[in-house]
Amino acid sequence: GGGARGAAGRARRLTAGDKDSDPRWSPDGRWIAFTAKRKDDEEPQLYLIAPDGGEATRLAKLAGGCASIRWFADGRRLAFVSWVWPDLATDAQQAKRHKERKDAKVKAQVTERAECRYWDHWLADGREPHVFVCDVATGRCRDALAGTGLALPPLDPSADDFDVAPDGRELAITADLAAEPGMMNQTDIVAVDLASGRKRVLTAATGTSDAHPRYAPDGGSLVFHSYDTNRAFNDQGHLTLLARKGGRMQRLAPGHDRATTHVAWTPDSRALLFTSEDRGRQGLWRLPVEPSPAGNAAGVSAPALPARVVPGGTVGGFAQSRDGAVLAFDRSTMRHPPALFACRADGSGERGIETLNRALLARHALGEVREFEVPGWNGEPVQAWAIFPPCFDPKRKWPLLHSIHGGPHAAHMDVWHFRWNTQVFAGHGYVVVGVNYHGSSGFGQKALESITGHYGMKEYADIEAATDHLLRQGWVDRQRLVATGGSYGGYMVAYMNGHTDRYRTYVCHAGCYDWVSMMATDGYRFFADELGAFHWDDPARVMRQSPHHYVKEAKTPTLVIHGEQDYRVPAT
Repeated sequence: GGGARGAAGRARRLTAGDKDSDPRWSPDGRWIAFTAKRKDDEEPQLYLIAPDGGEATRLAKLAGGCASIRWFADGRRLAFVSWVWPDLATDAQQAKRHKERKDAKVKAQVTERAECRYWDHWLADGREPHVFVCDVATGRCRDALAGTGLALPPLDPSADDFDVAPDGRELAITADLAAEPGMMNQTDIVAVDLASGRKRVLTAATGTSDAHPRYAPDGGSLVFHSYDTNRAFNDQGHLTLLARKGGRMQRLAPGHDRATTHVAWTPDSRALLFTSEDRGRQGLWRLPVEPSPAGNAAGVSAPALPARVVPGGTVGGFAQSRDGAVLAFDRSTMRHPPALFACRADGSGERGIETLNRALLARHALGEVREFEVPGWNGEPVQAWAIFPPCFDPKRKWPLLHSIHGGPHAAHMDVWHFRWNTQVFAGHGYVVVGVNYHGSSGFGQKALESITGHYGMKEYADIEAATDHLLRQGWVDRQRLVATGGSYGGYMVAYMNGHTDRYRTYVCHAGCYDWVSMMATDGYRFFADELGAFHWDDPARVMRQSPHHYVKEAKTPTLVIHGEQDYRVPAT
């Protein structure tokens, strides 16, 4: 309303379930679809609720469950993902096989796949993620990919991996067309006619790995991510525009040397909105889309650059009003958990729209956050964050705790992290430091590739440079230095243990330690690209990058935390 511009809305609880997630408004605003695991649901199923409350009704129940919802533009149908055995024709047959597997006395994983696990779960039961279409009036569901030979990639598929054309006649999906799905495989965008099941591969000639299709609301074009994995396994990707009539393709914003995520069209089909990570922050950006004039094969019209509409912290997700005039988004910082905001389409008039955590936060003292830069490896500038204890006094000496990020192609963001929360560590009396070492994301493609084939060396120099810089300030106790990290951060503390003894202790959480026994991982195919070779081809090169190679120099007590079901970094 016009009168209550500064006022926060009152939050109303719609459901009381503890497993309700992925809420999606219907295009006309009459319904919210969501997935939930209720009383007799073995798997999360598809539910509808009216926004003014009342009871939720179960719209569909499938043996393989329901996830990743998308509405059709007319609001009469929904698309979602469900896992199925492609050799079975009906849901009753799917349910029967589920029961047989559950009741079987022998529990064994049997597979012919080279990559049979992903992060924390097996991919060995022969099921595939398919896109289903559900009729809202009847609740009838059908497998839109049945008989096509297509599936979504099996690596945690989401609603980013498919889209429905505005006229409701066609589905575009991300598909791995190789004989056997694999993490390093290139994917393609495939269009599937919903009436006939006829399929067309739209990106067969791109030479890139293409994913995340999005139809423009006017139906004229499709945008997707292209990853040049032939050039670099860690390519951050770029946006490509495809004209549906004629099939002409155009690279968008070639000057924007940052990854883009959560891509959405504005309702008028004239711009794209997306989140983009930049130097430890993630904002919301807007990119005008003006297709080059027909016949201009070289695309010589000046390619537009995106403009930052909403600054970070870290913008997690966003939504637009139906006319595109209002944006709503969530944003967090190191000093505040995600909160909801709204603004105009150009980013002006920003206002908070809820106060859910205000009273809770008021009970806690939070520490100051400072961003700084140090000359890291080879004197090159490296960004870092310092988070101080709430009662920080520069006249005293404080212990220092490195929180080393994983990835390595990730970053310490100005974000409220629910596991590695820097305010929790600082609240225990540590000065906490997070270094965006060489290889971190949000600094451009060249920065990502700067550590390829030389893991450990530059990152170690960057971390040590931050320690030296903070020691020079006079308020860090050089007798109480600690370093902690998870995954690649765990790799780094294991590497540091063989290179320095100035830290009192390390915490190695789910850390990569030995690149040879790491061959048991779900992602071993990456190793030659990451390290420059497999260990059987160039043992010396791999050993230089493997913490276990330096273990005779290790002197520092280490707390090791690991999970048996971490298939990315196996306990071995």
